Amino acid sequence: MTPQHKPTRRPGRLRRAVIAGSVALTLSAGGATAWALDRFVVQHVAIADVSAYEASQNSAAGTTTADTAADAAATAVTTDTSYSAGDTNISISTVTTGTGDSTVTYYVADVVLDDATTLQSAFANNSFGENITETTSAIAADNNAVFAINGDYYGFRDTGIVIRNGVVFRDEGARQGLAFYRDGTVKVYDETTTTADQLIADGVWNTLSFGPSLLDNGEVAAGIEDVEVDTNFGNHSIQGEQPRTAVGVIDGNHLVFVVVDGRSPGYSAGVTMTGLAEIMQGLGATTAYNIDGGGSSTMYFNGSLVNNPLGENKERGTSDILYIAG
Repeated sequence: MTPQHKPTRRPGRLRRAVIAGSVALTLSAGGATAWALDRFVVQHVAIADVSAYEASQNSAAGTTTADTAADAAATAVTTDTSYSAGDTNISISTVTTGTGDSTVTYYVADVVLDDATTLQSAFANNSFGENITETTSAIAADNNAVFAINGDYYGFRDTGIVIRNGVVFRDEGARQGLAFYRDGTVKVYDETTTTADQLIADGVWNTLSFGPSLLDNGEVAAGIEDVEVDTNFGNHSIQGEQPRTAVGVIDGNHLVFVVVDGRSPGYSAGVTMTGLAEIMQGLGATTAYNIDGGGSSTMYFNGSLVNNPLGENKERGTSDILYIAG
């Protein structure tokens, strides 16, 4: 594993700044500019205290989660590349392939959970809404995470089913999603054929809304190079060789997370969607799902940034993370 990078705790505003600049240059002054800035740059807070909201919703529903954080803190064994607490185990590794400008560097977290609800989600600034961002490292530190990756950047769009830690935050089905169930299973599903309430009734704990699905029963899914996740103004193509983040399923409560660095010739060029699928396949995943990439692609472990985003060791802000508390 390459040396870890200490994170810089500052809100990442690069994406919003780029969009704001594009809006100012390409749209006429007046209403159109004001609309675009309001939609893609200005923060809109729908829930100011997510922790309190989740507690109230779970209490009202009479639901409970596995309370293992205290036991984990007391019994955890941590090294530079691993973490073990009870039946939860995390192993971090670094893989480098190719040479010269074709070099690709990616980071793998093999994760076995003692309980499916050990994998949690957190939002930037502990708030839910649009255009609210912090770095992965900052959100992770605020939630005492030992491990984290960037999430699906839900706050850049106003569609998708958003269920986090067993609580519904948005119910606007639009695309292929990923559902993590309380029993440890993980499934790709069509958001447009169900509702958030039905998913909760079926035992869903977390959802991601990005995509595409990378593997179909262990085989590389067809058509993944042509998928468009967003058509928002200012959204960049997800095709070509790019930094990537993905989650894969090996077995019940056995997951694998991958962050591929990119846009840095000589260190890591990035991979295509098919290349990402092949990485996940090679790691033994039967189901795998692409989530937000580019400058957002980040992996955090034991207080440090594991990867080197864009070869510049600079994190970009994101809306949310998946994490395991230490």
